Amino acid sequence: MPRHVVALGGGGFLSGDDRALDDAVLALADRDTPRVAYVGTASGDPGHNEDRFRDAFTGRARPSVLRLFDREVADLDAFLAEQDVVYVGGGSTVNLLAVWRAHGLDAALRRAYEAGVVMAGVSAGANCWFGRSTTDSWLVGRADGLTDGLGWLPGGMCPHYRSEPSRRPALLDLVADGFGDTYGVDDDCGLHFVDEQLVGAISARAGAQAVLVRRGDDGRVVEEPVSAADAP
Repeated sequence: MPRHVVALGGGGFLSGDDRALDDAVLALADRDTPRVAYVGTASGDPGHNEDRFRDAFTGRARPSVLRLFDREVADLDAFLAEQDVVYVGGGSTVNLLAVWRAHGLDAALRRAYEAGVVMAGVSAGANCWFGRSTTDSWLVGRADGLTDGLGWLPGGMCPHYRSEPSRRPALLDLVADGFGDTYGVDDDCGLHFVDEQLVGAISARAGAQAVLVRRGDDGRVVEEPVSAADAP
């Protein structure tokens, strides 16, 4: 089974009525009514996000929710094995990683991923799959570098690249200082990886794009546009 990850810079069902990015994720499951589990750990598993998830996916998928605050699922591996897609919400990347590791969800997700379950997420839910990212986990409005993500995917991730004022300047400085090659991904745009290789960018809005921010041989930081992915 091919291994899929879709890392969204922003958008999807939590940001409004636009369904294009979510539809692209669902299409990867190759099933008429895929089973989709929402994981809202990064924002503390709030009920209102779960309601929005169910409203957005009922009728085109079979939605379920995995909570780690007030956890009700005893066997994480069995629950994940029943899913076609895992969709991770935004919030605090630092808190998400700590809670996942405390519950062993990081390892359970890896086993599900290896078995072919599609992994997707927005903002913190996109950062987590990479080894490094930018996050406002320590202070809202400030973008700091984080280097202890799951590390499944090559490079790094910077969501909300041009919509949050702190993100782009912070990433340019981080890369200049040796942070490493990192993707800057706009809201309403995502990156599609297959077997840990980038296929391309998926965009739901004109002008929404992704770039690879890297330091060139001359030491200057450059932003290289990521080409569009073929539709699933």
